[in-house]
Amino acid sequence: MKHLILLALTAFLFSCSGAKKVIENSPKEQPKEIVASPVETTPEVVIETPIKVVETELEIETEEIIETADVIKHETIIANPETFNHEAWNSLLQDYVSDAGNVNYKDLKSNRKKLTNYIASLSDNMPNDTWKKEDKLAYWMNAYNAMTVDLILRNYPLQSIKDIKDPWDQRLWKLDNKWYNLEEIEHQILRKMDEPRIHFGIVCASFSCPKLQNEAFTASNLEMQLTNATREFLADKNRNIISKNTLKLSKIFKWFKKDFEQNGSLIDFLNTYSDISISEKANKSYLDYNWDLND
Repeated sequence: MKHLILLALTAFLFSCSGAKKVIENSPKEQPKEIVASPVETTPEVVIETPIKVVETELEIETEEIIETADVIKHETIIANPETFNHEAWNSLLQDYVSDAGNVNYKDLKSNRKKLTNYIASLSDNMPNDTWKKEDKLAYWMNAYNAMTVDLILRNYPLQSIKDIKDPWDQRLWKLDNKWYNLEEIEHQILRKMDEPRIHFGIVCASFSCPKLQNEAFTASNLEMQLTNATREFLADKNRNIISKNTLKLSKIFKWFKKDFEQNGSLIDFLNTYSDISISEKANKSYLDYNWDLND
């Protein structure tokens, strides 16, 4: 009996020991490897995809905004044109007038038809009360200069505009139902618009006149054009000699003295556009006027 009990106990202990070894030798679970499995990389892909979509949408929206802005700017330019288009006159000035204001009358005479067509076009759209002052000034200054050039071509070749009988009194140009001359345009229209700088924009086809600008006057650029023409004329030592205490001026300042004194003295006007600070007590005299043709 004792042998049976001992045998049973030995078998039991042997069984428990084997089981223990089986358990100890079995592989352990590794939960961390599950965390590192490829499945967890999926959210990163999902996140990247919508980011790219958003960036693409923003790029498209930005391009649309830029294109829209360009369209708006273009429409604004079209919606605000000059009241009168002086491009035909501008083209002639570019082709036949130098930067110094010298006019190639000889070659221009062979293309006079283009000039007469421009003058005729002035009749189709004359200034009215709805026009701004700048539009009116540009219209009449361009008209005056174009008619002066046409007057020279009608009598070319010649040495001086004064070789023509009554050059400023001849009514040679019909606008609407009225015949105009240079005298009326200058004194009855332009001077009454209270802009003294017109005297540096309109030209009498002579050397001592301000130079003929080789671009047409336009309403949108008129302020800059008149300012530049005035400054240029005052700085030209062939037409004005200016120092602080001595002035040898163009006779334009003598003939149209009242025009330049609308808002102060003549010295005040000169100081506004001259690079030299002129004394109110400066001695004034006037240069001889050279009427030779500006060719």
